[in-house]
Amino acid sequence: MHTTIDDNQLVSQIKAGKVEAFKKLVDRYQDYVFTVCYRILGNREDAEEVAQDSFVKVYKGLSNFQGQAKFTTWMYRIAMNTAISYRRKKKITLESLEDFKKFDQGEIRDMAEYQKLEQKKYLQIALNTLLPDDVSVLTLFYLKELSLEEMSDITGTNVSTLKVKLFRARKRLANALKRILKQEVSSLI
Repeated sequence: MHTTIDDNQLVSQIKAGKVEAFKKLVDRYQDYVFTVCYRILGNREDAEEVAQDSFVKVYKGLSNFQGQAKFTTWMYRIAMNTAISYRRKKKITLESLEDFKKFDQGEIRDMAEYQKLEQKKYLQIALNTLLPDDVSVLTLFYLKELSLEEMSDITGTNVSTLKVKLFRARKRLANALKRILKQEVSSLI
């Protein structure tokens, strides 16, 4: 019978000096942390770098982890704050041409797939124009599908404030998409 070691057991093992247990945590959550970073930064290379930095911070900070919150909540907050700090420092305003390259090279086979990639591209461009706090709230709620209570644990913000932030972030995202798509249509005409 195969039993999975839970996060708290792995953390205890790491604190006891079993460094190999950290690899298990990284393997378990690397996609999760990368996704958080990518949604905030909008650039694969930067997200990979920040995800690595986040895991270094997690490792160094494990001695301070008390287990009062879920490990994933604690780790998510580190990844989110690291990505936001990185974005502020670098002031990222990059647009990816990856999708166009894939289409030109024949990796995208049909128009439906191309349209999905286009939608993702415009959504990411719009997200890049928002404040990091807006991106974080939208990512937590829609991408990670967390409840407002879970978001409150991660961000340290009360639920009613999160509702307001989410409402305003959605509105700003909609306005950003309108601006971007209007500019796109104007450039085609």
